[in-house]
Amino acid sequence: MSYRNQWPTNRLLSTAARLVEHAWNEDLASLGVTHAGVMALDVLQSEGSMTQAQLASQVRVQAQTMGKTLHRLEAHGHVTRSRNERDRRSHVVAISLAGERVLADAARLEQNLLGESRDSDEQFRDRLVEIIAAHGGARWRREVEDGRSRSHGAATADRGAGALAEGH
Repeated sequence: MSYRNQWPTNRLLSTAARLVEHAWNEDLASLGVTHAGVMALDVLQSEGSMTQAQLASQVRVQAQTMGKTLHRLEAHGHVTRSRNERDRRSHVVAISLAGERVLADAARLEQNLLGESRDSDEQFRDRLVEIIAAHGGARWRREVEDGRSRSHGAATADRGAGALAEGH
């Protein structure tokens, strides 16, 4: 019997997530993007253009972390940034055509990462969504308006969370 069979579920989940992210980042490197970049591109594609602060909130990372991710994405032509007409101090970020193409390529890589789906995968996915909702909500409870973050009772909500999206 493997010693991992005795690990608590949270340790198994954390270890599995870290290993999958490392493997995925190795595959994504050929596309010039990281896991964090794919998350940002995915939000931009589904939600439309937004400020860096809004994007950081959606991806659940610090604005500084998102800034590093956006710098890499912009350098590869995957996003564009333009001055925010509502607030000249900030920029609006949008996915580019190159970003849409790399996101489609990344989706194919992601499908191959874990292999074929099984019926039990749907239950596992549902449980992961529940875990993310239960633990992500309290940590990332915030509203973003006009490019500024406003915390609701969680002044330390994003301290130390930058590693979540670093993946590089």
